[in-house]
Amino acid sequence: MTVYSVDVEIRAPVQPTEVTDRVADAVRELFPNADLREEPGELVGEAHSLDHFSERLREQAILDTARNTFHDTLEGDTFTFRLKKQAAFVGTVNFAVGSEGELGDIFVQVTVRDPDPETYIEHVAPPTEDGVPLDELAEQAARDPTQDRDRGSEQ
Repeated sequence: MTVYSVDVEIRAPVQPTEVTDRVADAVRELFPNADLREEPGELVGEAHSLDHFSERLREQAILDTARNTFHDTLEGDTFTFRLKKQAAFVGTVNFAVGSEGELGDIFVQVTVRDPDPETYIEHVAPPTEDGVPLDELAEQAARDPTQDRDRGSEQ
């Protein structure tokens, strides 16, 4: 088992019309282990894992989208992404693109200390085939070695 060393900084604006605790709830839906503190006009959080976030990506079958987003913003040992705050309120990952939403987006910056950013990205959002992570396909094939042979005989 690989041990990952990452620093995750989360920033969520708190609009005058919003309740700070509700914004904190939205952040915790996707990053339950984040330590949050209030700063003027925003919540700032720190975490050291994206494991829960990765589970959400798998549940929503958006691993490829996430991996592409992470790689597109990768600079050195850091990648960033923005999330729609409204979706986060209900525990849904919705990457923000284009102009910022009315309530402001949740901004996430991930700095990978160990092993390297590419390896960590593959851990959080592994490559897929037909929406199924390749590591899961390999596990299935290992449990049932006749699967490939059976598939070949159907053709």
